[in-house]
Amino acid sequence: MNMLDILLVAGITNVLFLLLVIFSCRCMGFWRITKWIFGYENYQKFYKFHCFFWYGLIISVFIHATLAIYLFGIPFVN
Repeated sequence: MNMLDILLVAGITNVLFLLLVIFSCRCMGFWRITKWIFGYENYQKFYKFHCFFWYGLIISVFIHATLAIYLFGIPFVN
């Protein structure tokens, strides 16, 4: 697996963790999709991992950004 593959996997992981963070967040109560699931027991189990989803997102974004800068350079700099 070369570095571009790792960069791609990290980008996909960013999207997945972002979706996990959004749908496990109680602050999104104004959404029609999430509003009705707050009372379910399965959602309560899913919500327990909300903080871990944030850690995963931060690590994934760091890896993705570091590899992108390493492989392609800093954008807008000669």
